[in-house]
Amino acid sequence: MLHNKSYLKRGRGGKVFKAVKEHYLRDDIWCSVECCTICSHTEPILSSIPAKTKLVTKPHYIIPDTNVFMNQIDIIEHPALQNVIILQTVYEELRHLSLSVYNRLKKMINDPNRKFYVFANEHHRDTFIERIKEESPNDRNDRAIRAAVKWYATHVKQIADKGKSLEIVLLTDDAENIQRAKQDGLLAYSVREYVEGMIDTPELVDMLGNVRISDNKDKKIVYEEHLSASQITNGIKNQTLYQGTLNISMHNYLEGSIQNGDIQITILGRKNLNRAIQGDIVAVQLFPKSEWLRAPTAVIVEEEEEKNLAEELQENCKPKEQSEEADSDLFEAPQPTGKVVGIIKKNWRPYCGFINKQSVKGSSTSTLSENVSVYPIDRRIPRINIRTRQAQNLMGQRILVAIDSWHKDSIFPMGHFVKALGAAGDKLTETEVLLLEHDVPHQEFAQQVLNCLPVEGDLWVVKDEHLQRRADLRHLNVCSIDPPGCTDIDDALHVRQLPNNNYEVGVHIADVTHFVKPNTPLDEEAALRGTTVYLINKRIDMLPGLLGTNLCSLKSKVDRLAFSCIWELSPEAEIVNVTFTKSVISSKESFTYEEAQARIDDQRLQDDLTKGLRVLNDLAKKLRARRMERGALTLASPEVRYKLDFDSQDPIDVEMKELRETNALVEEFMLLANISVAEKIYKKFAASSLLRRHPPPTAFKLDNLNKAISAFGLTLHYETSKALADSLDEAVLPEDPYFNKLLRILTTRCMMQATYFCSGTFSVHEYRHYGLASEIYTHFTSPIRRYSDVIVHRMLAASIYDDEVYGSELIDKKKIEQLCDVLNHRHRMAQMAARSSVELHTNLFFKGKTEQVEGYVTRVLKNGFVVLVQKYGIEGIVYSSDNSKTKLNTTASNSTSPIIYNSHDNSLDSITGDGKKISIKLFDKVIVQVSVDEDLVGGGAGGMRQKLKLELVKPVVPGLSVSNDTSTDNNEIIEENNYNNKKDKRENTNGGRKKKMKIENM
Repeated sequence: MLHNKSYLKRGRGGKVFKAVKEHYLRDDIWCSVECCTICSHTEPILSSIPAKTKLVTKPHYIIPDTNVFMNQIDIIEHPALQNVIILQTVYEELRHLSLSVYNRLKKMINDPNRKFYVFANEHHRDTFIERIKEESPNDRNDRAIRAAVKWYATHVKQIADKGKSLEIVLLTDDAENIQRAKQDGLLAYSVREYVEGMIDTPELVDMLGNVRISDNKDKKIVYEEHLSASQITNGIKNQTLYQGTLNISMHNYLEGSIQNGDIQITILGRKNLNRAIQGDIVAVQLFPKSEWLRAPTAVIVEEEEEKNLAEELQENCKPKEQSEEADSDLFEAPQPTGKVVGIIKKNWRPYCGFINKQSVKGSSTSTLSENVSVYPIDRRIPRINIRTRQAQNLMGQRILVAIDSWHKDSIFPMGHFVKALGAAGDKLTETEVLLLEHDVPHQEFAQQVLNCLPVEGDLWVVKDEHLQRRADLRHLNVCSIDPPGCTDIDDALHVRQLPNNNYEVGVHIADVTHFVKPNTPLDEEAALRGTTVYLINKRIDMLPGLLGTNLCSLKSKVDRLAFSCIWELSPEAEIVNVTFTKSVISSKESFTYEEAQARIDDQRLQDDLTKGLRVLNDLAKKLRARRMERGALTLASPEVRYKLDFDSQDPIDVEMKELRETNALVEEFMLLANISVAEKIYKKFAASSLLRRHPPPTAFKLDNLNKAISAFGLTLHYETSKALADSLDEAVLPEDPYFNKLLRILTTRCMMQATYFCSGTFSVHEYRHYGLASEIYTHFTSPIRRYSDVIVHRMLAASIYDDEVYGSELIDKKKIEQLCDVLNHRHRMAQMAARSSVELHTNLFFKGKTEQVEGYVTRVLKNGFVVLVQKYGIEGIVYSSDNSKTKLNTTASNSTSPIIYNSHDNSLDSITGDGKKISIKLFDKVIVQVSVDEDLVGGGAGGMRQKLKLELVKPVVPGLSVSNDTSTDNNEIIEENNYNNKKDKRENTNGGRKKKMKIENM
């Protein structure tokens, strides 16, 4: 049946023409009920024996409307809900309303155990309906849903299976929709009514969304009304409002900021944050200049003080009058402040947390629902109020909750319980928490993904048919250099001298795209994951193990498919020419860094492979010297390595990593390959190349660092990366060998984040990678663990082979831009998850023990200071204010006077019992006592939020050090620019078993 719809449309030239849209309707679309003999099924999805409930006593299928998926997706995801019919009307609405909900539903549809069936009601002759004149699209869709439910209800009544009858239930929270459905003789219930009838799964009641919980007995208006969407749009257009992503301070949950171009706007206080949450895209209104900040807030506020909450809510929360003393502080010009007037896009997600013990009022035997509050693990997220019947059972556990709403008369947001994760303090539970908190996809690979792998499995081998269009390079002395125990080897090298005394140098990268074809479930899963995530005790792979650690891995003594970048280099490491080709290689040896270094250093070894390593090392040194001359930055970041117990996997020792020349050898050629490939793909895909840029640092942060080092008579120049590199080289204190290294660490934190981008969305001068001093850059060398490299491989293949077939995904600028956004998010989250894993294992290492160690002051705040401990690569806060849970250890430092913040010198000052002045400043060396603080937030929930506790023992002679920072404030940006970051890999020794660890440090 053909249905036509015509309408008038105006063309580009202004001419009006008639357009006809054809809509084909069919009568052979299946119901997909297993026992149906009316439809001609081949693979029915819906079970012939669906579930019954106390409410609906007959076997039945459920059809939810759009709002049920939008507001109750956690209920739908529960495995108790099966045999669900998703109407095409609903499915398409979801795709436009929320891509995240749509993807979650899509995952359920692809799970055959859930029995979710998509019914194409918009193409069925008996369920398609026309929109009535003056009917809203929403009302039309509601009517279409009821029409499809009515068809299904009639259809299943014709199905007879051993005398059993079947029912269709419409799930909707729209009262009018329920009323109209019942008028049509249909079964329709709200989600609450339905799940309350599922007596075998009582936890579903706790998972209901949109529960209104009052935490404001006086019902006073706490927050300002948000502006309407049109008011926000006009305000941004007229430049009276500023748009940006809200970032809450890691040290102060009442301080946020947005970045709008070159302007950073600070937002202080709960009222001014106005219900915005970390990551929300908000509209901000500036305060008058008289209320701008003239000095940093520089205060640590980590936990909510209940006794001060009411006063904090009543105050105006505008920047207070700042003293004359503050006028002499760090800001040369006042810094803009403002308030949130609207939320453009919410960034709400499920949050891990724990129940505040003080909020639980019921007895241990009570089964009644009660209102409780949940403290999120992420201190930047406000407390969340939920209603649950499991409060007593959930105390002492990590739980997952979701936010439903935040009304202007509610101090905190309202939400609902999603699921329990396990006991607090358990390592597996805490690892699950950090993966969820950092949005790391870590589920097992679905069967649809595994079906894309070679059917031969481990027995797959390179065949003659694979040699088509490939260079056979198996005769070359190719080798790989990696950390010990490395199994996912994605790069290898070779060198040989040419007759003209130049050198042929090849970088060979695993040809992942031979196995990962575009638009397959395997490709979609890799794009979703974005990157492999490396934790201390486990690895979350981007690709299934068959590929990542076997068929794609460039192991020695076995033929493997590769993508090769081959240069002709002069003896001075200058590029004469470069070629690219797909190839077949056979690595002669898989070296560790240590083994390769030993070969280079042992002059008794004169075999071809060893002599090749020496040539590569010599060329790498010349490449590095030339790169440094162009202005590439060298930023110190030594890493620590935990040794884990073989059985318990608990940390038993920690040591600093040793870096060798071979780390830099591989790094230089990977950098060169990435640059060469970037230049090649840009010639072919000028508007859609996937590249990587690193913007110059903002002057604000480096100015503050400059003021701090001016006490030493030093200055950093940062007009160009070359100027900054030279300044760092010259910033040396002869009496203190650690000063330069610590300064480089602090300089790193002033840098912007390097990001992926689509070449068509930036001007050419913005392509530059500041840290690497390269005009153009991309990622090509690690396709096993980075999806960006997979796309770049496809672009490179299309650039060198005229007959290469590629889809629109490589030339669609919008798609590449969207992909870059996803990849930037995944890589940032992978960094933060890795640091959280280090923090978790550090807590485990120090549990039940204390140790006094040297540290170095990296930041001074009004009520404390931040200390970096070199030995363990950790960073923590030493509190000094009287109301802090952990205070300056005044006994150890023999101090009898209060600790006072000196804003002029940016120091913390005190007087000892014998009258001597103690002053804690940036770069000072101190002795701190390290232990684990059993956090007692929420009225004695001991251990619910463990963290390292640092107490000052005594200051030392002012000095410096260098350490690996595990805090999320460390904005590391230089990936292949440090010896230890070879291909961003990190190694972990696991009690006799070796695991390869890689960290993307951008």
